[in-house]
Formats: sequence, C-alpha cells, structure tokens
Amino acid sequence: MAATGEEAAAMDSICKAPAPPTDLNLTAQPEPRKDAASSDATETPKVKRPNEGGVETAEEATEPAEPDINELCRDMFDKMAVFLQGELTATCEDYKLLENMNKLTSLKYMEMKDISINISRNLQDLNQKYAGLQPYLDQINQIEEQVTALEQAAYKLDTYSKKLEAKFKKLEKR
Repeated sequence: MAATGEEAAAMDSICKAPAPPTDLNLTAQPEPRKDAASSDATETPKVKRPNEGGVETAEEATEPAEPDINELCRDMFDKMAVFLQGELTATCEDYKLLENMNKLTSLKYMEMKDISINISRNLQDLNQKYAGLQPYLDQINQIEEQVTALEQAAYKLDTYSKKLEAKFKKLEKR
C-alpha cells in the first residue's frame, strides 16, 4: 500500500537527511549565546498551516552549530597559547641562566688570567733576582768546596799527627 496525502509528506520529510551546518565560525569574536527558550523553539519541528490544496507539510528542524564547540575551540586555543607561552618562557629563562653562567665563567677566566699574568710577572722577577744572585751563589759554592777540602786536609793532618805522636812515644819508651 502506498502512502497518500499527509502520510506521504511526513515520510518524505523523514527520509531527507539534515543539511550540515554552514554557519560554523571559528573567528576570535565570541558567538552570541542563545537562551534556552529560543533554542527549544528551533529544535522542535515547525508545522505549516494547511495550504489551499488541503495538504499540510512539515519543515525539518535544523540544528544550529553548537555554540559550545566554538567556545571549546577558543578555550582550547587559549589554553594551548598559555601552555606554549609557558614553554617559551621557560626556554627563555634557561637561555638567560646560561647567558649569566657564561658571563660569570668569562669573568672567572678573566680573573684567572690576571692572576696567571701576575704569577708570570713575579716569576720573571724572581728569575732576574736569581740571575743577579748567581755569582754570589757560585762564590758560596766555591767557598764550601774549599772549606770541605780544608776540612779533609785538617782530618788528614790530625790523623798524621796522631800517628807521629804514637811513633814518638814508642821511640821514647825504648
């Protein structure tokens, strides 16, 4: 059995697929919120009054794009921006810390360079003083060698005098 009249019109409206929403706007301006009363009215199908042909037709209710999706997208983008800003801030802080550490290290190396220059200068001064004292040190070494030789001669003379004394006493006893 085929449907006729109102039944046919109702079946035609049921079989038609709803059109996708075309008013999805992802711009930075917030979409005005609709209050509950106006949204309820758009979700219920509207029925037209019977026209002159005596056939009543029904219009399909189209659902508007959910304002929550736009709001959620904006919220997600805002939170992502905050997250990325935090990451970039942390990276910048790390770089600033590294820069400060490099500056301090550079200052320490400059201090160490100054200290090493002073040590080198003092070492050169000491080497010059040592070179100036070298003739005196050579004389001291010579005197020491002469004293050692004189001491050896004194020991030999002492042992010889003891032997001579022992011989003289031996001859006297005889």
